[in-house]
Amino acid sequence: MEERNDLFENEEVNQDLQQNSIGNEPVNEETEVSDDTQGVNTENQTQNDSEEFVDNDTASSEVSQTEEAPKKKKPIARKDMTWRQWTWHEMKRNKVAYLMIAPFMFVFILFTVFPVVLSLILSFTNFNMLELNWDIFIGLDNYTRLFFDDDIFLLACKNTLVFAMITGPVSYILSFLVAWFINELPPRIRAIITLIFYAPSISGSVYLIWATLFSDDAYGWVNGVLLDLGLIDSAILWFHDENYAMTLCIVVALWMSLGTAFLSFIAGLQTINKSLFEAAAVDGIKNRWQELWYITLPMMKPQLMFGAVMAITGSFGFGGVVTALCGFPSVNYSCHTIMHCLEDYGSQRWEVGYASAIAFVLFLIMIGANMLVNKMLSKVGQ
Repeated sequence: MEERNDLFENEEVNQDLQQNSIGNEPVNEETEVSDDTQGVNTENQTQNDSEEFVDNDTASSEVSQTEEAPKKKKPIARKDMTWRQWTWHEMKRNKVAYLMIAPFMFVFILFTVFPVVLSLILSFTNFNMLELNWDIFIGLDNYTRLFFDDDIFLLACKNTLVFAMITGPVSYILSFLVAWFINELPPRIRAIITLIFYAPSISGSVYLIWATLFSDDAYGWVNGVLLDLGLIDSAILWFHDENYAMTLCIVVALWMSLGTAFLSFIAGLQTINKSLFEAAAVDGIKNRWQELWYITLPMMKPQLMFGAVMAITGSFGFGGVVTALCGFPSVNYSCHTIMHCLEDYGSQRWEVGYASAIAFVLFLIMIGANMLVNKMLSKVGQ
């Protein structure tokens, strides 16, 4: 019995020891966890320290870059560039376009800009094609001679201005009104009427038909009809009478005036969007004249400007037709124009310096007329 009691006591002691060992195990795990968390915290701290060090480095590098930026900054906006920088920038950006227009610009400079500059230079000389003289610079003597000593040139200026002030605006308005009328016709009829009006300007020397109609003898058509009707007693020298010559030349110029500008007006009228007229009717446009002023003319400004340039050029350069009808020079210089003066001194007397002065004066007159017309067209539709 005693042995059994000893066994029971030993078993109880073993159970107590096992329970104590089991109770102490969680304490050891907690200590291990705490040790692990301390290691993780130290690692996080070292990472944070390294990140702060990197942030400090990047911040310092950004500060250094911002400090160096103004030194390396290049102009990128128009306001930050000079005129030369902006021009060079645009030329490099559009170099293909400049390459494409280079042939035209070469021909334009060679045959337009260069002759104008050369004419201006020669106008200050007494250069003569028939004489070789190196002492040719005379300053403003050619211009002094033009405006104070040459009565024929002053008469030519008066005739040119009268001719241009009548034929230029009248032919311009007539071309537009005829184009406006033709645009309202059906397409087939429009083509036929356009050919009828445009034919005189493309028929070469068709103006000579007027020389036949107004021939100086009794066999001329107009003289023959007037003699048969008893309205005159003798033939009238139409183109060789200073009372009729200028008037007839103006009529011939107007008859031939429906040319390229006339076609450009027709093209401009056909490109106007028809919905604009419907919108204008809703906004209060009541008649065709209001449509013309507020819609048609503003939409045709490019064609109007082109027609104005062509009208001015034609009115100031009509000397060839006058020479064919009235001769050179005309009777008592009644139809003498600046073009005739230029032809006289440039092609017959070979006084190139004096002819260059005449040409430059005509050039300035045409430039002034173009500027005036451009200013007037800018007010269309206002």
